[in-house]
Amino acid sequence: MTQEKPPAISFHDLTLGYGRHPAVHHIIGEVDRGDLLALVGPNGAGKSTLLKAIAGLVALKQGEIILNGANITAADALGRSRQGIGFVPQERNVFGAMTVAENLEISAFRNAGEARRRSDELYARYPILAQKRRALARTLSGGQRQILAVAMGLMNLPTVLLLDEPTAGLSPRAADELFDAIVALNRSGLPILMVEQHAVEALAISARGYVLVSGRKAREGRGPELAESSDIRRLFLGG
Repeated sequence: MTQEKPPAISFHDLTLGYGRHPAVHHIIGEVDRGDLLALVGPNGAGKSTLLKAIAGLVALKQGEIILNGANITAADALGRSRQGIGFVPQERNVFGAMTVAENLEISAFRNAGEARRRSDELYARYPILAQKRRALARTLSGGQRQILAVAMGLMNLPTVLLLDEPTAGLSPRAADELFDAIVALNRSGLPILMVEQHAVEALAISARGYVLVSGRKAREGRGPELAESSDIRRLFLGG
């Protein structure tokens, strides 16, 4: 009998926050292999804090994180990255004074010898980066910068990709194009956990969704069903 593979990543009883008062309370969840999971909710719900904790950038008060069946709770952010977590922050996610090519190269710290080959693969996936490879990152449009940030997160061949507010500050057209790129990336087999301010749109493209309210998981379910829920729109998503 073949043993079923564990989720790509799972987290159990995560409680965390800044100072004495937890910002996130007893969160349990998982991202299955090949899954796209949207983490949405009102401002201040703890979504980005939770994502940063999974990436190792915010200390846990309690709980554990399991990556591909291995407990990585004790690992720091660099250790988690080396074990397969890719994290794309919302802000300061590219080096503006460096070229596109240099941004990609510096991101390949797990295997610097493979940086050229991996960059070529990403240029093929994202032709705009190939066209702009000698351009300084600060000269890119908002959508192009976000594509570069995602590509930087892919340089180390992560087994799970964490995206923090990837469409923040983008025009509606650029946001749609980035969502298309995220869906295509997920369909290639990469599990993705995405925090997103455009909640309805994010849920609509996701296999599953979690709704956080005041640091607690208030709802979960299939993404498109949550996107269509009048209760979710009215109570949690502001529409």
